[in-house]
Amino acid sequence: MRIGICVLLLMVFTISDGRAAQTPGVKKSVFGKTKDGREAHLFTLTNKSGMQVVISDFGGTVVSIKIPDRNGKIGDVVLGYDTLAGYQEGTASFGGTVGRYANRIAGAKFSLDGKEYVLEKNNGENHLHGGFNKVLWDAEPGTGKAASLKIHYLSKDGEENFPGNLSVTVAFTLTDANDLKIEYTATTDKKTVLNLTNHSYFNLAASGTILNHQLTLKASRFTPVDAGLIPTGELRPVAGTPFDFRQATAIGARIEQDDEQLKLGRGYDHNWVLDAGMKAEPSLAAILYEPTTGRIVEAWTTEPGIQVYTGNFLDGTSHGKEGKNYERRSAVCLETQHFPDSPNHPDFPTTTLEPGKEFHSTTIYKFSAK
Repeated sequence: MRIGICVLLLMVFTISDGRAAQTPGVKKSVFGKTKDGREAHLFTLTNKSGMQVVISDFGGTVVSIKIPDRNGKIGDVVLGYDTLAGYQEGTASFGGTVGRYANRIAGAKFSLDGKEYVLEKNNGENHLHGGFNKVLWDAEPGTGKAASLKIHYLSKDGEENFPGNLSVTVAFTLTDANDLKIEYTATTDKKTVLNLTNHSYFNLAASGTILNHQLTLKASRFTPVDAGLIPTGELRPVAGTPFDFRQATAIGARIEQDDEQLKLGRGYDHNWVLDAGMKAEPSLAAILYEPTTGRIVEAWTTEPGIQVYTGNFLDGTSHGKEGKNYERRSAVCLETQHFPDSPNHPDFPTTTLEPGKEFHSTTIYKFSAK
C-alpha cells in the first residue's frame, strides 16, 4: 500500500515531459567565462506550476522560457544559444536587455541642449540598440515569495558616446500565474536619452516558422519607415493596410503583400503606436496565439509603443539551442518601448531623462494555453 502511495505521489510531482517538477525559487549556476575572464551565471526561476525562466547576468538575457501547451507538453518558446560564447558573438540580441537606446537612431547621432552626440554606426548609417546586452550585470536573486532576480548596471558617462553616468536596474519576477514581469528603473547625473526593452524572440510552437501565429495588437496607428528603417515621423492609421492587427490575424496572412512598408522591412519590423499610450500601470498591448499548441503570450506594458519584428533577417546562420539553425521568420519579437529615433523627432513621446528624475517602465508577459 505504501509503495502504491509513493508511486502516486511521484506521478503527481512529475511534469509531462518526464522531468521531475522543480522546487519553486531561484537556482544559480555557472554559464561560462566572459572574454575578459569574469564568470557569468544562469539564474533559473521556477514557480509553483513548474514554469521556468532562465536569465543570465550576461546581457540581462532571457535564455529560455519553458511553458506547457494545451496538453501539458513543455516547450522552450524563445530562441537563444546553449553557450555563453553564442551570446558574446551573436548579433541577433536573442533575449537581451537592450539599451541605452533600444531600436534605431538615425545617422547615429542626436542633440541635447544644442550639443551633438555621435554614436557608433552599427546598423548601416544608423545606431541600433546599444551594448547593454553585451555586458556583465550585477545580479541578486530576490527574497520574496515569488521567484525573482534583480540586475544592475552602471553605464558610465561617455560609454558608447552617450552622456551621463546612468544607473540601471531591471527586476524580473516569475509569478505563480505564469507571468514574467520586467520592471526597469534608471537615474542619471547628466541629461541623456534612454529607451529600454527585452529582445526575446518568441516561437510558441517551439519550432518551425511563426507565420501561423495569430497576432492581435491594441494599436490603430504605426510609424512607417524609410529605406534605413527609420520612422518618417508620420503616425499612419493601420485601417486598410497589412498592418491592421486590431483583430487576431495570422502573421503570414499578409506579410507577402505588395506593400512598400513590407518591402522595406522585408516583412514586419515596425513600431505600432499603442492606443493606451503611456500609463502608470500596464495595459494590454499584444496577444500572440499559436493554434497547434494552444500557447498564448500577452504583452502588457506602460510603454507607448511596441516593435514587432518577424525575424526577417534570420537566415539559418544562427546556430541556436540543441543545434537548431534559426531560419527566416522562425520567431517574432514583441519589444515594448518608446518609438525609434525619438531623440530626432520632437513630436514623439520624449526619451530624455533628466538628473533628479527616475525612469520607470513595466512590461508583463503573461503565458497561458487554451
